[in-house]
Amino acid sequence: MRILVAGATGAIGRLLVPSLVAAGHEVAGTSRTREGAERITAAGARGLRMDALDPGSVGAAFAGFAPETLVFQLTALGGKDFAANARIRSVGTPLLVDAALAAGVRRIVSQSISWVYEPGDTPAEETVPLDADPARAGMMAGVRALEDASARMPEHVVLRYGTLYGPGTWYAPGEWIAQQLREGGLVADDAVTSFCHVADAAAAAVSALEWPSGAVNIVDDEPAAAKEWLPFLAAAYGEPAPPTAEGRQGWQRGASNRKARGELGWVPIHRSWRDGLAADAG
Repeated sequence: MRILVAGATGAIGRLLVPSLVAAGHEVAGTSRTREGAERITAAGARGLRMDALDPGSVGAAFAGFAPETLVFQLTALGGKDFAANARIRSVGTPLLVDAALAAGVRRIVSQSISWVYEPGDTPAEETVPLDADPARAGMMAGVRALEDASARMPEHVVLRYGTLYGPGTWYAPGEWIAQQLREGGLVADDAVTSFCHVADAAAAAVSALEWPSGAVNIVDDEPAAAKEWLPFLAAAYGEPAPPTAEGRQGWQRGASNRKARGELGWVPIHRSWRDGLAADAG
């Protein structure tokens, strides 16, 4: 299969590209920079420079490779630029989908997030409506734009990833979450998080090439309150224990992987954040 990975140098993309190549696919990956494109080529794929917000750049990437499938893994979270990340979702996704449709591409596998559901007391399944709270309107508008654009493709799998951890993420040893703990900037409360290791996220994207259309939560088996996981992470990474507090927002409910596991046969490598964080800590 000829696969174009948009965002091939991110935390997921850098694992996904060699996995697709090893599986026998013909792969091209995009990066905004020459250095990024060179890293993609070194991983055994074809490195392409592309600006996802520039229609001409996007069109040239599709014309130069003629993919059969688009895997959308673009974010701007490395620099914590949430406004840029929203633009990639709301502007970049429709641009790439337009180009894909014009090029005859049939399938898209898109990166979304799993903390998008309306308030509740149990981990959300994919049938739960998306959150309509005006307080979250900015983030949700980007997510809806990404998922609606993806649904214009004849075949579309939207991967609603849990909070990503592992190499290249904010949760890696010494990175932003560890720094926040060191500075006393985080509180361990009742907010529930569902995690996903980047290796599991990449593996799910490979499997999704064969999945039926629809949204799928890609999360581990153990949704957990911050009171559980944040002190564990602090101890594993040698950071100060966080203060504790009561309460959570209604949307901070976690997500269920029942569909991915029970219906699609996906099994996470790291079934619990406990194992994954401990492994990352060395």
